[in-house]
Formats: sequence, structure tokens, C-alpha cells
Amino acid sequence: MSDQNDPMAEIRASFFIECEELMEALQDGLQELDDGSEDPETINVVFRAVHSIKGGAGAFGLEALVRFAHRYETVLDEVRNGSLQPDSEAMKLFFLAADHLSDLVRACRDETELDEATSDELLTRLDALLGEDGGSEEVEPEEFEVQGLSLALDLPDLDVDDTEADDATLYTVRFKPEQELFATGNEPLMLLRNLCDLGDATVRCNFDDLPSLTDLAPETPYVEWIIELKTEAAEPEIRDIFEFVDGLCELEITGPQGEAAAPEPDAPAEEPPAPPEPAAEAADPAPAPEPPANVVPMGNKEPPAPETAKEPEAEKKPATPAAKSVVRVDLERIERLVNLVGELVINQAMLSQSLDEAGLSPHSDAMNGLEEFQRLTRDIQDSVMMIRAQPVKSLFQRMSRIVRESSAAVEKEVRLVTEGEATEVDKTVIERLADPLTHMIRNAVDHGLEATEKREELGKSRAGTVTLTAAHRSGRVIIEVADDGAGINRKRVQEIAVNKGLISPDAQLSDSEIDNLLFLPGFSTAKQVSNLSGRGVGMDVVKTSIQSLGGRITINSEPGKGTTFSISLPLTLAVLDGMVVNVAEETLVLPLNVVVETLSLGPDDVQMLRPGNYVVRWRGGFVPLYDLGVMLGYRSHRKTDPGSIVLLIVLEDGSRAALVIDGIQDQRQVVIKGLDDSFYRAPGIAAATILGDGQIALILDPADVISGMGHIRGTDLMLSERKIANE
Repeated sequence: MSDQNDPMAEIRASFFIECEELMEALQDGLQELDDGSEDPETINVVFRAVHSIKGGAGAFGLEALVRFAHRYETVLDEVRNGSLQPDSEAMKLFFLAADHLSDLVRACRDETELDEATSDELLTRLDALLGEDGGSEEVEPEEFEVQGLSLALDLPDLDVDDTEADDATLYTVRFKPEQELFATGNEPLMLLRNLCDLGDATVRCNFDDLPSLTDLAPETPYVEWIIELKTEAAEPEIRDIFEFVDGLCELEITGPQGEAAAPEPDAPAEEPPAPPEPAAEAADPAPAPEPPANVVPMGNKEPPAPETAKEPEAEKKPATPAAKSVVRVDLERIERLVNLVGELVINQAMLSQSLDEAGLSPHSDAMNGLEEFQRLTRDIQDSVMMIRAQPVKSLFQRMSRIVRESSAAVEKEVRLVTEGEATEVDKTVIERLADPLTHMIRNAVDHGLEATEKREELGKSRAGTVTLTAAHRSGRVIIEVADDGAGINRKRVQEIAVNKGLISPDAQLSDSEIDNLLFLPGFSTAKQVSNLSGRGVGMDVVKTSIQSLGGRITINSEPGKGTTFSISLPLTLAVLDGMVVNVAEETLVLPLNVVVETLSLGPDDVQMLRPGNYVVRWRGGFVPLYDLGVMLGYRSHRKTDPGSIVLLIVLEDGSRAALVIDGIQDQRQVVIKGLDDSFYRAPGIAAATILGDGQIALILDPADVISGMGHIRGTDLMLSERKIANE
């Protein structure tokens, strides 16, 4: 399928993209069912997702995928019909089947092979839910082979037994497929067959819109079908047949109520005698099928109340497909657009600096035009970032499978709770977060949660809980993985670190420093090597991956209650609103969203806690004061003089700190340029950027700079709080 000249290659690629969306809907629906949802539409969504995947796979001859989806769909259909009430074990099986369906889709996309034994085992278990072997019900491949329009659709009129005619109703159905119907793998023949199963039908194919051969567009459908159906089924049942192609076709159903009889205004004129006795005919249902259908439009402009009550129900479904139109764009094109926006931001900064140096009046036409240019540049940049932003929902759904597989491997009962799935993050961040989150989820299941029997002894719920949350906080994305397990056994962690030679035996470490030992390469608390852990290559990989994204990870653990790993990441890896500052003759950029206030120090604002450590008085309290140049190694310790400029910043945990700088240049958007792996990663340096004059400036992560001070910061906070209490 790699041949670029293959006309089906693009359609095939679109099918697999659509499969990702269908699998997301399938996982959502199964989760709602597992949570106890009784909404009939939930199982309809689940069934529709599997059915659509099967239909598209059949169009491309993906027989293994069709075979599995068909049998899976059969079981879901029993649930939909109310014949099967799934218990907890059945729901686990449904999740496993959904995981395997996802594997089959991926294998078909990548043209690889999967072990058929896994499919056969799952199919056997699915068939067991129905109490049958299921082997006899196989999907006939010919139903999915590409066939022409020479179908036997002009079906002969069937004689109707008069005894059945009394209860049957005559409907006229007009069905015209649109191009999207075929692109999604649906087959009109199957729809017509299902329609004929409802009763006695006469099918006629209308070729009136078919153009000449020279004007014919191969991908445009021109034919429509007119079906006269005599059935005891109600109109909603007829519409249900077209449920999966809703919005992909033109569908008109003319029923006896006359709601669709408007296209045939001349028909009622043939029966002038009927109006005098509409009540008698409406009250007596015994006569032939015509009277109720004809009396209403002729005698009364408004149909009787009982009949009208059905009309809104029938009209609701066609009104639902008011979905947003979506254009799928190759990611490389978006990346190129992002790069061009970055260049635009840099050129805008160069132009701004050139005009400033020219000494033009702020009210000149050139400066006014520059302001408009800056506004447009920001609007373009925001719009492009919105294109790249995606909810973390798809990432969280992948973690559901990791929890199921990990809990099965260690024989624990684990429940995953997700919050903030709609939180949007840069697509690049989402893609690179999959591996770190996988390690963290496995760590929580294997190390964090106690065994089931142990939990019961402690009075905890039998099933452990892993909570995965995402939120925006202080201009960053915070993702947390929490468990309600035993917490970190810090004494054992320190003993293992000593035995492995990672720390000296007489080292005096704080709780946070002991927790951070988990991130050292080769460190593991597992007593034996398993498929999940024991090799010491998990959490150090997590920290390295997070740092490569310009983020950081912290641990908060409470013995007996659980552990929380918090990941802090930038919203985007492309453009940043920053404050350009001078520190020891160096130009640096700080993220603008962490800066709360700028201060100019007065003679009585600074108080010394101990030699080399100071706090600054701010709004009736004290905040730890740090010299940014000293922290970054640009200069040695010096006295903080009155008049010095201070930036008051807020950290993610709500605490504040004050940074001494030499001057503020500007506030502007800067383009984030990642540092190559060959560079030494200095603490507090997140990335770099190019300024308007071509100068390279480092982008700081203030929280990382301050956290690098370690125990000094903790002592400063403690002492500043004590000083406030004394005053």
C-alpha cells in the first residue's frame, strides 16, 4: 500500500485515521457501561464503532479484522437487544476484545501479522457468552468484495396475504447514498437487504440523474433507490436500519401520516367523498389499510393528536448529525506552518528593535503599523498553537489498557480513574509522554498498590485505585499519577541505595531527597525481576524523558495513604511569552506567566536570616530572596543594594520567591529552540531562543533553578515563616 500512485492509498489511510476515532468512542462507551450506565445510546455507540470498523475493513479485504469484528459485534448486538446482560467478567472480556481489535487495526495498517491464537481464544470466550460455539457464523468475504451496480434491485412484487394486510402499513422510502457513505466502507446492498427483511418490499433503482459517460465522475454517486415497503414495523424501526449512515445519504420516508406526503400533492384529489366522515373512518381501524392514510391529509389540515405525537420522535434522529466538518491535515504541513510562524515572530522582533533604534516617535505611522503587525502575529501564533493542541484523552485511554495488563500480570484488582481528559496539550508533548506515563502506571500498579489480601487486612477496598489527572496551572500542564497504596518505604529505599553504592552510609537525607533516589539509574525496589520491573530502567527513563520536554517531575508520598507523581510541562514547545532580562551582562528570558510583580528594593526591604541568605518584605510578609546571577554561577555572592530590581515569581505549589536581576529589557514573544543532546543540561535552563538582534538567549525555568538550591530553599522558607510569626 506504499505505492503513491495507488488511488486507494489515501482512502485506506483515512480509514485507519477514522479507526482511531472509533476506537476512542468504543473505549469511552465500554467505560460508561462498566461504570453502570443504563443509557441505551451507550451500547449503540459501542456497537456502531465495531460495526463501522468491520464495514471499512471489509471494503479493503482485511479478512482477519472483519472476522474478529463481526463476532465481537454479534455479542454486542445481543447486549443491545437486551438478550445478554453483561456482568463484571463480561465487561473485562469486552475490554480485552477492544484492545485486541485495536491491535488488529494497527497490524493491518502496518501490514504486519498477529498471532491468530490470541484472536481464536478471545472469540471462543465471546462465543461462550452466547452459549454457542459461534464457529458456524462466519462472514462471507463476497459480501465485502467490490461489486458493480448491476444488482438485482428491481425485486418482483410479492403477493401479500390479506390476513396480514390489516396490520401492515405501506411506506415509500427514497434512499440516495452520498460519496462519504462509500468512503466509510458502507454497502447499500446490505441496507436494502435489511430493509426487505422488515416486510414485503418492491425496490426500484432510479438512474435519471446518471450523466453521459464523458461527464461521469467515478467517485460521485448518481443513483437512488425507491422502496415501497409494506410492513408492521413502525417508522423508527425503518430509520434504525440507516442509523450507521445517518448524514451520509439522502433519506426520505413517506408514511401514512402524510408528513412526507407533501411531494405528492395531487394524490388526495382523487378522493373527494372522504372528508364528510373522517371521524368514523379514524375510529374504525378494521377497514382496508388505505383509509387512515388518506383521510387525514384531505379532511383535516392538522392530523389527530395521537398521530402527531409520533412525528417529533421520527424527526429527532435526522436532526442529530449537525457535526462539525473536519479537515485532516498531514502533521508535516502543520509543523512547517509552526516553523514559519516562529520565523515570523523572530522577524517581527527584529523589525521592532530596528524601529526602536531609529528613534521614531511612538505615535508615528511606522510604530502604529508595527503594533498592528505585532497583534496579527500573536493572533496567527495563537491560532496555529490551537491547531497543534489536542486533548490528553487519547493518551489517557492508552493508559487504561496498561492498567488492565499490569494488574493481570501481578494478580491485583486495580481501577483507573481519570480526570481532566479535555485538557489540551501540544501534540508533540502528548506523543512523547506515552512512554513516561506507561512506566509510571506500571510502577504504581506493581510497587505502589498492596496485594489484594493485604489491602483487606488494612481495611482498604479490595481494588486499588490509580488516579490519572491533567490540568492547567500557572501557565503549565500538570499531570499527576496517584495511587492509594502503601506509600514509599523511605527506610528501605535508603538501605537499597546504600547497598548499591549510590549514597554513602552516613548520608543525612530529607524525605524529598530519599524520594528522588528512585530516579537514579539502576535503582529498583523490586525483590525479583519480572515482566514489569526489577531491572532499574524505569523511573530514570521517566525523568530523562520529562526533562527533554522542558518539564520536571516531583514525588509526594504519605506512608499508608499512597504516592503522587506530578509532572509539570510547558503548554507548547514552540512559542513563549517571555520577559527579557539582564543578569551579569547576560541576556535571559523568563516565562511571563510565573512573574507576579516587579519590585525596586528599598533600604529596609531586605532582612538577613543568616550570612548569605536573605528575605524580602512584601505585602506584610516575607519572601525568600535569591540572586539569579549567583544561582546560575555568573558571579560570586554580593550584597543586595537598595534600588536593585526584583522579580516576584509564583511556583506551581503556590509558594513565592524573589529573584534579583540587573535590568528588564522587554516583554515579548520568543521562539523556543530546544537544546541539542550534546549540550550539558544545566539545572534551570529549559531552552534557548533567538532575539531580534540575532543574539541567542537562554530560557530559564525559575522553579527548577530554585529547586536546585535544595535544603537551602527549605530552610529559607522555614525561617521566613518563623520571622513572620515573631513580628
